Amino acid sequence: MPFVNVKLIEGVFSPDQKKEMIAKLTETMVSIEGENMRPVTWVVIEEVASGEWGIGGNALTTADVKALAAGALVG
Repeated sequence: MPFVNVKLIEGVFSPDQKKEMIAKLTETMVSIEGENMRPVTWVVIEEVASGEWGIGGNALTTADVKALAAGALVG
């Protein structure tokens, strides 16, 4: 049974975007493993609190990630 675990900083993606992630990740796995595996392909999205995810020794916030997505440098 494939299990795809996605971790995101809370408040960055909308519920509709998360539904799209689940659908597209499932489709990707099924394209590799075969259609018979669809019913047992799990995708779980977990959100991490803003400021509790660090990269390079720096905590990232929801605002930081949104700025990155908009093309702004965070630092």
